[in-house]
Amino acid sequence: MIDLQGVSKLFGPKRAVDRLDLHVRQGELFAFLGPNGAGKTTTIKMVCGLLAPTAGTVTVGGHPATSREARQLLAYVPDQPYLYEKLTGREFLRFVVEMYGIEPRAAAVRTAELVETFELGDFIDELCESYSQGMKQRVVFAAALVHDPRVLVVDEPLVGLDPRSARIVKDMFVSQARSGVAVLMSTHLLAIAEELADTVGIIDHGRMLTRGTIADLRERLQSNGPLEDLFLSLTGGAQGSTDGRLPHPAVGPPGEAAGLSASPQPDGGRVS
Repeated sequence: MIDLQGVSKLFGPKRAVDRLDLHVRQGELFAFLGPNGAGKTTTIKMVCGLLAPTAGTVTVGGHPATSREARQLLAYVPDQPYLYEKLTGREFLRFVVEMYGIEPRAAAVRTAELVETFELGDFIDELCESYSQGMKQRVVFAAALVHDPRVLVVDEPLVGLDPRSARIVKDMFVSQARSGVAVLMSTHLLAIAEELADTVGIIDHGRMLTRGTIADLRERLQSNGPLEDLFLSLTGGAQGSTDGRLPHPAVGPPGEAAGLSASPQPDGGRVS
């Protein structure tokens, strides 16, 4: 559903993304990990059609990421929830529904489902300006799902959430993936990635260091430790690591969920 081939993005002399290949299949929950400035947010913006690549191709559902067809398939939730504060949550959802041109009866049914799923009933008719961070995030997720997207892209989805809101959002990720939605999740919370993800991809200096299941990574790095240890070993954050390369060459094409890919890190500045 999400396909990046040989994608690079330059901002002047800064190379934010460098010949990146990234593939997320239908029904896959892909955790996109990397240090600050590794290129994650730039990549996500290209997937969402908010930035054009300098080189390479970005497609969503077989359509160019900047096309109307791709945007109809996709929902994007940024790291900070933005709502119209003088609207109630229900009015905000109605506004989004009307933007997508959803038939009123179907929209009413879908809105009621989302209010129940995200437990919005106690505050959905209050002004958004009165909401906590967790309330805002839950309304934003509900708005993202009103049109039944086939691709869900989220950037740091659990920042600032209370435990109850975090559990609701995590359950939503899993249910969406199991229903066939391709989920691309960028996060610094490695324990969450380890708990939820089908596939993990680790990026640094704009290049994909490795991708695969947690079991794949442990086997390749000959370690039974948590994802945090594997991440630090690859990105140069652990004692004894060198340049972030895997200890021996990768096998299998990068597009396979169980495959791993490795590439050396280039020198140069980082841009997030």
